[in-house]
Amino acid sequence: MQFSRATLSLLGAVAVCSSLVDCGSGGGSSTSVPPKNTQAIVVSGGPDNNYANGLFTTVTVCAPGSSNCQSVPNVLVDTGSYGLRLLASAVGSLSGALPQQTGSDGNPVFECAQFVDSVTWGPVKVADVVLANESAKSLPIELIGASDVPVPSGCKAIGPAEEDVTSLGANGILGIGLFIADCGDACAPASAANPGFYYGCMASSCSVVSEPLNMQVQNPVALFPVNNNGVVITLPSVSGSSPGIGGSMVLGIGTADNNGLASAAIFPPDKFGNLLTTFKGKQYAGFLDTGSNAYFFLDSKTTGIASCSSAAKGFYCPSSPVSLSATNSSSQNGSSSTVNFTIVSASQLFSNNNDFVFPSLGGPNPSTFDWGLPFFIGRKVFIAIEGRPTPGGSGPYWAY
Repeated sequence: MQFSRATLSLLGAVAVCSSLVDCGSGGGSSTSVPPKNTQAIVVSGGPDNNYANGLFTTVTVCAPGSSNCQSVPNVLVDTGSYGLRLLASAVGSLSGALPQQTGSDGNPVFECAQFVDSVTWGPVKVADVVLANESAKSLPIELIGASDVPVPSGCKAIGPAEEDVTSLGANGILGIGLFIADCGDACAPASAANPGFYYGCMASSCSVVSEPLNMQVQNPVALFPVNNNGVVITLPSVSGSSPGIGGSMVLGIGTADNNGLASAAIFPPDKFGNLLTTFKGKQYAGFLDTGSNAYFFLDSKTTGIASCSSAAKGFYCPSSPVSLSATNSSSQNGSSSTVNFTIVSASQLFSNNNDFVFPSLGGPNPSTFDWGLPFFIGRKVFIAIEGRPTPGGSGPYWAY
């Protein structure tokens, strides 16, 4: 198994922390031909068959305005980040056909995409991106490892660079979270405190630069011509663990017969991008994130659940299954929902090397509730993009 990863900390004030270790049927359409706005997704072992609770899909990228395209499988679907990042090795020869973005000084623009425990480094390229029959034209994306320009010291200081399948655990990351640009105003020219996502590079010399919103790596769904206000993630229920499950990612919210909100409760985030999670009478910041592969919440002192040692380090290992409940709410509209969940020892779960789907996997994450991939199993979850109108009001919000 692969054991650690974290989603991006984005938009300056929005710090989204998550960790992950690093096929079946269910979800999707009831007909043999899925609706045109539906993208197949799967929880599986990933490209190296060693990823626990990883949600993957295939993304097609093309040289802008052309039929020169490449389909990239095993791209991690991440509702906790924003924008498309692909390994150059997975794109192959198409890499050279994707235009390099340049800054106002004429220098090539690179990105140091900042995760909690790591970074990805690569040039910002421009591509047409296709999901579920819709295309985002001339989208800025990050092409990881597509240049011999070394990782700058300021980027290295944040964490190790994940530049191949072994370290990343996927062929790329598809960030389809609540927001559009991956750094937002924090990296824009008027920012007083640039967090250092973007660099201008001359040969091997790179320095932090500001990046206009429309040039930042962006959530491709927001640039689709029709179903551009969010996505719906649906995964079937699982009893115990499983080798893999299939599901669907439907583009749009309230734009077609298959993406209506119905009676789903809506949870707009606070100004920091979080909902509220109440556990044992205390409130914590919370968020819903397919890019995290477990329920990551609090610590052993607060939960009373023993942490694992050895190979399952970073997860919880109770001596017997622990049944818990917590209540999600939003201070913006008063929505509230109690979530019942169970934590099983990660060592026990990982003992079956043929399984990669674990609905009861959990781990510590001090002072925060990261509702990772297990939360999505057996649910239909809506992710509404900022500023876009939906039947439930304008995004951003989660709903389930």
